[in-house]
Order: sequence, then structure tokens, then C-alpha cells
Amino acid sequence: MEEKKVSSFLDKLKQKAQNQTNYGGEYETTDAQMNARDCPNCGAGRAKQDGVTHCAYCGFEFLSTKLSDGLYIKKEDNSI
Repeated sequence: MEEKKVSSFLDKLKQKAQNQTNYGGEYETTDAQMNARDCPNCGAGRAKQDGVTHCAYCGFEFLSTKLSDGLYIKKEDNSI
């Protein structure tokens, strides 16, 4: 006759601890880096950020954006 081994409460906790995964997924290691760019017009350094369109020092335009109709906000026609 084979005896069935009954797991104790402590053994179950140990097994759960070994099987658990990190919250938020696996950790990825990356090399250190600086996200900085220089203004092509005046050479001033700035942090690379999404949405920055003009140089704070000389006013050079990095990105030219045009607004278009969105889902909830529409362009107003002021020619009326």
C-alpha cells in the first residue's frame, strides 16, 4: 500500500512562495543614459520630453503641430 503524503500548512506556504512571480512582470536591466538634446539654433541643452515644441531660450520651433478634429473636441470655424 502506498501512503499519500499529506502536505502540512507550512509546506503549502513554502510551495506558494517558490511558485510566485514578481508583481509587474520580470525586471529588465538597461544601461544608464541621458535623454538630452541640444537646440540646433542656439545650442542650449534641454531635456528630451514629449510635447516640447519650442526652445525656451531662443524660441526655435522643434515640432510644428496642427490641431485637427478630435473625438470630442472639434475645430471652431470663426469665419461666420
